[in-house]
Amino acid sequence: MKPRVILVTGANGGLGQAIARVFLAESVDNFVWLGVRARRDAAQALADEFPGRCELAELEVKRPEAWRDLVERILARHQRLDVLVNNAGSHADHLLAQMPLEAWHDVLATNLDAVFHGCQAVLPAMISRRHGRIVNIASLSALVAPAGQANYAAAKAGVVALTQSLAKEIARIGITVNAVCPGYIETESLAGFDADARQALLAKIPMRRVGSPAEVAAVVRFLASPEAGYVTGSTLKVDGGIV
Repeated sequence: MKPRVILVTGANGGLGQAIARVFLAESVDNFVWLGVRARRDAAQALADEFPGRCELAELEVKRPEAWRDLVERILARHQRLDVLVNNAGSHADHLLAQMPLEAWHDVLATNLDAVFHGCQAVLPAMISRRHGRIVNIASLSALVAPAGQANYAAAKAGVVALTQSLAKEIARIGITVNAVCPGYIETESLAGFDADARQALLAKIPMRRVGSPAEVAAVVRFLASPEAGYVTGSTLKVDGGIV
């Protein structure tokens, strides 16, 4: 496989870290950029672990100018950007009747607007080379919307629709766009579950276990690989069989 340049957003969390690592393991010639705004310690530790192959970059995903600046920086260094993984996201769960307006707008901005800004920022470089891979991390909430997540579920459903629309627009150019919908994954989002809550959670999952970040990362790597060149506009669930 040829060396590739990959940008992963939200690389300060467990899932983003696993995604970055799977690309670093794929080839010693890959270079992975970690787009992070806050809580940078984990991302910096990963960059320090792979000097010369991984770099931390400040990125406020809600700001289109921040995307433009980072993409320009990447292109100035490498003259290419092969893979974008839109993984950044946030929750602000409330019942809709009590949901603060800022919780609605901020979750839509972080989870949906940011994907729009990211795709728009990388497309010129990918179109000029007639090649690229975009993988958008949505959520099972996009397909099976739970109570209390009207903002998050709407945003992630929007990511799925955006993925399908963009995939059709650029399929002829050799760029693929796909979405991944993780279910319950062993990340910081489950850290607050007590034993009873965790048992109730496992009862909802046909496999009776939560997934690992590495299992999601493997799907992302496949969608970004040459072998997935005929896969575009798809939405892949990684959820242990929840329907």
